[in-house]
Amino acid sequence: MNNKLRIIGGDWRSRHILFNDAEGLRPTASRIRETLFNWLQNDVENRVCLDLFAGSGALSFEAASRGAKQVFQIENNAHVCRKLHENALKLSANTIKLIQSDAFRFLSGNSQLFDLVFIDPPFHQGLAVQSCQWLEDKGWLTTGAKIYLEVERGLSLEEIPTQWRCLKQKSAGEVDYYLFQRQINVRKNA
Repeated sequence: MNNKLRIIGGDWRSRHILFNDAEGLRPTASRIRETLFNWLQNDVENRVCLDLFAGSGALSFEAASRGAKQVFQIENNAHVCRKLHENALKLSANTIKLIQSDAFRFLSGNSQLFDLVFIDPPFHQGLAVQSCQWLEDKGWLTTGAKIYLEVERGLSLEEIPTQWRCLKQKSAGEVDYYLFQRQINVRKNA
């Protein structure tokens, strides 16, 4: 079944993208996207972004629409990838690079530095915190990178990297969402 969502801002404002139903695919609601991109209003343009569990592409298309320099969409499901590719063609989204891969297989490869990362994995599978740890431990983030995390309500984030500071946090329905920033200098106790 085809579903659609509307891009909220930027060059493609009010354009629609389509997505297929798939297990675990849960597009970020428009009111959450609006809040997120208000938080990020000065942090998207000319940035290199990673959408680690791309799904519908809601977050990555929104970032590209708002002037991101380059956006990498990582998605494992071939059916979902085809729709992401179709949407990119429809929008002439030349700054988007789609990679069909499991998120952890991708993060096991050669690292590249990202300024902004979106992490919105399928819920109740233990993927969120592990993704955060791998991004930090395997050197994928620029100094001062911003990381958006969307998780099931009440998920413990005790294992989030200690270098990350929570800038913003909200809840909507069964979703908790956060904006973190990677700290430049972390003071370690002697």
